[in-house]
Amino acid sequence: MSDNFPKARLIELFSAIQGEGLNVGTRQIFIRFAICDLRCQYCDSAHTWQTPPTCKIEQTPGKRDFLNYPNPIELTSLLSWVEKQNQPALHDSISLTGGEPLLHANFLFQFLPEVRKITGLPIYLETGGHRPEELAMVLPYLDSVGMDIKLPSVSGENYWSAHQEFLKLCHDANVETFVKLIVSSQTNPKELELAGELVANCDPKIPIFLQPVTPIPNQPTILAPAPDLVLEWQGLMKRFVKQVRVIPQTHKMIGQL
Repeated sequence: MSDNFPKARLIELFSAIQGEGLNVGTRQIFIRFAICDLRCQYCDSAHTWQTPPTCKIEQTPGKRDFLNYPNPIELTSLLSWVEKQNQPALHDSISLTGGEPLLHANFLFQFLPEVRKITGLPIYLETGGHRPEELAMVLPYLDSVGMDIKLPSVSGENYWSAHQEFLKLCHDANVETFVKLIVSSQTNPKELELAGELVANCDPKIPIFLQPVTPIPNQPTILAPAPDLVLEWQGLMKRFVKQVRVIPQTHKMIGQL
């Protein structure tokens, strides 16, 4: 595959209600990219870690009338599918999710200006927040970024320095940014303090979202924290930043998967 004509490896494209973070409750066109270089212990999308032979493309917004297409996908094909989804006044933005979308930075560099041109929709990136070099390639084409800070006690991953660099890039580019922290019964409060300091050192006006983990069947260690702990941790985080919101995965609560 030539870098001059990059292709995307997708899981699916569909229209749905955003269930997490700053855009919760809004209608988005979701482009879910395949492949992730992280292995978070709580991940509810482990099927995105590798590239499937085919991807699912919704034909009618919200109808789940998927057709399968072989991976990888040409840029022109993805543009035409997004344009078909973009019915008048229906969507608030386009969500780039995964997997880790920034593993497709070469593709996004060419795709994003074109998809903005044909849809006029804002572009929202949902990311692990650990690939600052790839972020720099596509920042000019982003309107908002929801970045995770991976707490080692919950995720099993450790990317503090990369998170710091990533957040600063977003802030310096004046891109609307929020930070998401997945919390579970295993959360170490000292790591929450480190995350709060990291965000506050960049800008205490950046919102933090505490997202209680959604329990995973047959994994007894993946448990949501007790309500009193969530209240305690929210108070702890508010010592560092102005906005700390607690929002679970609301799309799963309403059956919007």
